[in-house]
Amino acid sequence: MKAITKKTITEIDPDFIAGEIILIDKAWRKSSFDCVYQVRKALDVKKVGHAGTLDPNATGLVIVCTGRMTKEISKIQALEKTYTGIFSLGKTTPSFDGESKFASEEKYEHVTEEEIFKTRNLFLGTILQTPPMFSAIKQNGQPLYKLARKGREVEREAREVSITKFEINKIDLPDVHFEISCSKGTYIRVIAHDFGQKLGCGAYLKELKRTRIGEFNVDDALTIDEFKEYAKNYTLVPELN
Repeated sequence: MKAITKKTITEIDPDFIAGEIILIDKAWRKSSFDCVYQVRKALDVKKVGHAGTLDPNATGLVIVCTGRMTKEISKIQALEKTYTGIFSLGKTTPSFDGESKFASEEKYEHVTEEEIFKTRNLFLGTILQTPPMFSAIKQNGQPLYKLARKGREVEREAREVSITKFEINKIDLPDVHFEISCSKGTYIRVIAHDFGQKLGCGAYLKELKRTRIGEFNVDDALTIDEFKEYAKNYTLVPELN
């Protein structure tokens, strides 16, 4: 699949109505929908969508599709993804990341590097994962995160996900730096939470960056500002009757 990237912006003569794939490097505290909104606004194209949500607290690769390429979104969503980030031991939050306030605190100093690597091994391969309450999964038509923000918790069915790579790149307690490659539908926040539970001290996802989706890499992605500057050359002018 061809895409508009840092490497190809001088090579592709884009047709955004016919359809293009755009690699965007999402900034922290911005939503995936904000990427879609900014692309739509920059191009004045109505049909725009993204191929996989990235939490506002996360950064990295978001793939935006326009025109007829929006039909490829489901295929792109099914591709394997790679993330880097930090689990922080000793604290938990209701959202499993830094979006919500700390709910508990435990000592972590006793945790050894050997225990961390042994625990890592438990997550490799096909595992069952229960989606978090702070997620967009719907129950009776209502997103779970809306219930979670009201302090409600409902039963969720565990799902099979596949972890093909789980590397521990650095240990600087309480922080554990990682790289994970996984299947569609994997919640890295849940891995962080479950990782801490197995170590007996709790953990939350402190930082997260999506670096790869299939063949597409964040190193080739444009920031929103870079894309908006690029799009000035291709803003569509309505045809006169």
